Amino acid sequence: MGEFPPKKTQKLQETSVSVRLELHLSVGALTMFLLKAWRQTAFGIYGYLNFTKSGFIEHSKKFQPEDTQTRIEGKNCIVTGANSGIGFATAEGLASRGANVYMVCRNKERGEAAQSKIQSDTGNQNVHLEVCDLSSISDIKSFASQFSSKNVPVHILVNNAGLLEHNRITTSEGFELNFAVNVLGTYAMTELMLPFLEKAAPDARVITVSSGGMYTSPLTMDLQFSEENFNGVQQYSRNKRVQVALTEKWAEINKNKGIGFYSMHPGWAETPGVATSLPSFSKALSGKLRTNEEGADTIIWLALQPKEKLVSGSFYFDRAEAPKHLMFAATSGSHAVIDSIFDSLKSLSSISA
Repeated sequence: MGEFPPKKTQKLQETSVSVRLELHLSVGALTMFLLKAWRQTAFGIYGYLNFTKSGFIEHSKKFQPEDTQTRIEGKNCIVTGANSGIGFATAEGLASRGANVYMVCRNKERGEAAQSKIQSDTGNQNVHLEVCDLSSISDIKSFASQFSSKNVPVHILVNNAGLLEHNRITTSEGFELNFAVNVLGTYAMTELMLPFLEKAAPDARVITVSSGGMYTSPLTMDLQFSEENFNGVQQYSRNKRVQVALTEKWAEINKNKGIGFYSMHPGWAETPGVATSLPSFSKALSGKLRTNEEGADTIIWLALQPKEKLVSGSFYFDRAEAPKHLMFAATSGSHAVIDSIFDSLKSLSSISA
């Protein structure tokens, strides 16, 4: 048999390469599809068994009541997103134990109503309202500047404010809205409060409220979701994964400064935010979701525990250390990019180290 002409041989080779490339891409796409499906399935099963009210009731059998009976008179606590839901329950819980609470809220009227209710219900008048939009770096910087004039240490910072917006919305500062609140706002608030937290060392702590949704997402450098088809739920999950990785990074950077950093998951609670952002989810699990107080329980626990009983940089759920990754979800290696993300956030917020 004769050989193929050179041109025909080249064409066959190109066709072969093209077929192999298409096959490789198809296998890659299938693998990614199956991985995403596994993450969602594993998360759904794990969540239903653990994150609901029944999960809280089961886990609470191991709780020690005295762990949350400590009084913290004179300690200064900042709670973001404190006018409703888990943030309100956290602010009320800290105030009921004698703390000076600074409620950081976006809406002045709703903030004042929440402040008045907490003061009335707890008898603690040292509950203060600070109006600040956590989606605005400018607003956060103004808050920090004004707070510095109080010249008080910050013993506890609770990064609770969060948002799940389904549509792509860009803030006046040019950031995707979910990212602006959940990631950049959390980063800026924490970084700007570090000097005040250092004043409360060695008892200072930062508690960041993440979400079980982070189990479905690896860490990604695509912080503002550049993909064409915007998915608010996926972006929220990505944001919450960043918060967990940021907590690790803060713990590492500030390990000798007497500040503890903890992320936590409140479980699936029946909050106004969930009802608004995930109405189908809220309806499907009606009667099975946790109360705001149950969602805030681990935040209060983290605020009150002796620091030697806690591990800085860890993720907590129902008063215990919890895994940051689900089995076979292929998310653990992704945390390697946190240094690059940290540098990006520093640059975007224009906050120097």
